[in-house]
Amino acid sequence: MAAPPRTRQEPRPLSKKSGRRAHGRHSSVRNVPVRTHWMLLTTLVLTLSAALLVQGYTQHLFDRTPDAAPREHRTAASVPARIASGGPVIEGASGRATRPADRTVSLTFDDGPDPVWTPKILDVLRRNQVHATFFTVGTRVAEYPDLARRIVAEGHQIGLHSFTHTDLGSASPWRRSLELRQTQLVIAGATGVTTPLLRPPYSATNRALTGADWNAVVQAGQEGYLTVLTTQDSEDWRRPGVERIIADATPKGAAGQIVLLHDAGGDRSQTVAALERLLPLLKAEGRRFTTVGEAVSLPTAERPATTANEWQGSALITAIRTSDWVVSALSWLLYAAGAVSALRAVAVFVSARRHVRKRRRPWGPPVTEPVSVIVPAYNESAGIEAAVRSLLASDHPVEVIVVDDGSTDGTADLVEALRLPGVRVIRQQNAGKPAALNTGIAAASCDLLVMVDGDTVFEPDAVRMIVQPFADRRVGAVSGNAKVVNRGGLLGRWQHIEYVVGFNLDRRLFDLAECMPTVPGAVGAFRRDALLRVGGVSDITLAEDTDLTMALCRAGWRVVYEERAKAWTEAPASLGALWKQRYRWCYGTLQAMWKHRGALVQRGQAGKLGRRGLIYLLLFQVLLPLLAPVVDVFAVYGLVFLDPVRILGLWAAFLMLQVLMGLYAFRLDGERPGPLWSLPLQQFVYRQLMYLVVIQSVFTAIAGSRLRWQRMERYGSLQVPVAPVESQPPHAAGGPQLQPQPGRAHPVQDHYVPETYPAPSAGYAYDDGYGHGHGHGHGDGHGHGHGYAG
Repeated sequence: MAAPPRTRQEPRPLSKKSGRRAHGRHSSVRNVPVRTHWMLLTTLVLTLSAALLVQGYTQHLFDRTPDAAPREHRTAASVPARIASGGPVIEGASGRATRPADRTVSLTFDDGPDPVWTPKILDVLRRNQVHATFFTVGTRVAEYPDLARRIVAEGHQIGLHSFTHTDLGSASPWRRSLELRQTQLVIAGATGVTTPLLRPPYSATNRALTGADWNAVVQAGQEGYLTVLTTQDSEDWRRPGVERIIADATPKGAAGQIVLLHDAGGDRSQTVAALERLLPLLKAEGRRFTTVGEAVSLPTAERPATTANEWQGSALITAIRTSDWVVSALSWLLYAAGAVSALRAVAVFVSARRHVRKRRRPWGPPVTEPVSVIVPAYNESAGIEAAVRSLLASDHPVEVIVVDDGSTDGTADLVEALRLPGVRVIRQQNAGKPAALNTGIAAASCDLLVMVDGDTVFEPDAVRMIVQPFADRRVGAVSGNAKVVNRGGLLGRWQHIEYVVGFNLDRRLFDLAECMPTVPGAVGAFRRDALLRVGGVSDITLAEDTDLTMALCRAGWRVVYEERAKAWTEAPASLGALWKQRYRWCYGTLQAMWKHRGALVQRGQAGKLGRRGLIYLLLFQVLLPLLAPVVDVFAVYGLVFLDPVRILGLWAAFLMLQVLMGLYAFRLDGERPGPLWSLPLQQFVYRQLMYLVVIQSVFTAIAGSRLRWQRMERYGSLQVPVAPVESQPPHAAGGPQLQPQPGRAHPVQDHYVPETYPAPSAGYAYDDGYGHGHGHGHGDGHGHGHGYAG
């Protein structure tokens, strides 16, 4: 278990000077947890949700069906006869219908404003000195407020055509009020005026009114609006040709007419061409062009907007336009993230296959020289005996050095009481895991060192396997394959899946790319010379194993992955313990990345770490998790406003890709695929926990707050191995023996262990009876030792 380091050795927060030791008293640095970042995250999520809600309402509830398109049959029994046979301008509250004056023509344009066709129509009207009435859609006014201002500035009247071009007759009363109120506000915000004129979408003549339409007209009248229907439909929305539009828009007889045309909703080139010919033609017949208000002698068709309405309208326009921009930007960002993630999946799959083929070839001559195994321990009495006995049962010559870092639970006494040959116990005052490791390094007798946490049990061939890559003199460190013992329950299975599919596949990619960022503290091997060249294990960061690995890469050493070197360790069994563990890992990784950022501009092995490893970590372990809440909010947005079948299909495809990757990763690690059934559930709980950890870590790093070591609870899942009496380690029966090293203390020669460490199924207890890879990743997806901090 991780020892809380002494105050003077507490790692510094991520900062520009994270590579230096803190000076002065720690009381000058804030020691309280950050809380404002959760408020900020909540605010950002709520803001995004609001932007998506606005976007969804304005864009995806927008009805783009042409006005005169056929609709479902509705009864007209409730429409009063005086309305059905009356004039086209209706005051719904009083039931009064008014006709336009004789020989007047009121041209009305629906569905705009449109950036292409509205200006062209306005130009035609200006050249012919004709004023018209434009019934505008609220969302389009918000999108093109300059055109709404031009309509009013050039003497035309402006009216409402609902906010989202919805059928008001089929809408609920509350939505009708919302549609009218929002449209009025954006008109006020864009033009500084309000208007009582309303044309409901999909309306036509009085006789076409249905009972539902009449209910909408009555409600609009009660809210202060005049409903303007039509007497003559040009049917230009059909694009029947210029001649036909002119014929349909030409009045018959002397009665005044309200002519329906469109300045948006599609290609309106025929409407523009028809207007060029229609206006001179009707003027020659003695027709007088007026606005709707003038045609029915309405004294105040437009009024100046109140300051409150104008401000509210401007705010609404800003909100709509901002939501459009935000959604557009995030959409492109998510597309990019999806493409990068797909490329990552391909790269990981290809590299895993290549890594398997590459590892079939030996590293060189077998490495048989003895190994010093360093076990830093702080309050590890629950599992230290199993750990030490498993190491002595190795089929490779070892000496075991247990460094007790001021334990208070009798860890050192327990190991000494075992009286195991080949085991040394070194006691020191509590100084932290890095100090304990450095003590072990100084006391080691061998040139090859294996570092293992006190809660970890090795398989018999793990030490032999993990040192074989040292046949290549360029290799300075080797990452082993740590596996979780306590994988019962959903949380255990989810960690099981994450470690095998994520961490171990990533390690293979890092190995081939020569940019391994982490050798896990649970099972890692090092050259003594390499460690001495980088100054041993640093206590600058909370992720001492990542810091050490990156330092080795920058010093020119290769770091590789040997998946056959397997060890078993405990993982957190509660969400609280998992949170603390991952929070420390992620924060420590951020510290290490910042400390070694200089690798980005270096050459050789250091450059590979910087331009491959660090950028990979930044993309996939920091930036993409920060986007995860956006993805989740977008998913809900898609289910509500888009095609839910399509959204569920995309999610199912993504899940299937994960399952396929999982099956392949489980096969590579020799695992049973049974736990993959819980993969869908992992997306709803575990993934959110992991990205929240990253978010908190990033905010903590930015704020410069201090994070202390945390002690992880031990569960006693690792038990002392029991083996047949006749079994003994191969090296006890004549295998390689430790030899004295010049200038060093003579290592222990007697390596006979009465109890040989058995295979996993017979050797120690675990929860569900099958093995699984473990890779301890602190937010970077890669190995991280638990030892002191869990």
